[in-house]
Amino acid sequence: MSDYTEINSRMMDRRVKRGWEWSIPVTHEECEEARNGRACIYLTPTKPIPEPWLGDLEGKDVLALASGGGQQGPILSAMGAKTTVFDISEGMLRQDRMVAEREGLSIRTIQGDMTKPLPFEDGSFDIIVNPVSDCYIEHPEPVWRECFRILRDGGRLLAGMANAMSFIVDGQEERIAYPLPCNPLRYPEQMATFGEDDGIQFSHSYEENIQGMIDSGFAIRGIYSDTNRSGRLKEMGIPSFYAILAEK
Repeated sequence: MSDYTEINSRMMDRRVKRGWEWSIPVTHEECEEARNGRACIYLTPTKPIPEPWLGDLEGKDVLALASGGGQQGPILSAMGAKTTVFDISEGMLRQDRMVAEREGLSIRTIQGDMTKPLPFEDGSFDIIVNPVSDCYIEHPEPVWRECFRILRDGGRLLAGMANAMSFIVDGQEERIAYPLPCNPLRYPEQMATFGEDDGIQFSHSYEENIQGMIDSGFAIRGIYSDTNRSGRLKEMGIPSFYAILAEK
């Protein structure tokens, strides 16, 4: 792993110990709902994935990419998918293994860095589920190329992404305070805007993400926006995230 991804891996492990919202495992009741076909899976904070985006998962090979935390992976498995969870944080993956053991689910967990070539053969998966994680990598385009490679023909990528709006406002979300792009590796002074438990984060344009998917070969089939769970941007109805459905 490169230096900044190692920093982010350790940061995620600390967040798990502190009960980060994306690392709180799903409940037994949520798993039962998924077994009965009434699942909620989140790519972004408040809006669940539209049901048609997922379709029937029974027997499908699904990769939960950068998706540890005991949330998406167990629900996918409970819906009948053959699920692999890939994440940079061992602490996040531990949450998935805990839920799998508790619920009698079969989940394969792999620790790794998605900024590197993914350790899967071409055409290994039917669906990739990728909650917001682009903000922790400097260059998302290689990730989209790898996703295209490991999907089967007709396979789908469901990805959540951070809107650059989150990177330009001050801590109280009341004024525009910072320029774009946010890239602390290129502009070290930007590190002062992040706390220890924020890790190293990056803003990305629509071109980097959506055009990056299109250039990788994907067709864009759906999109929705979402807000934070709380804060002034949420109160103002300003989207901080969006999600994309892309098809190979």
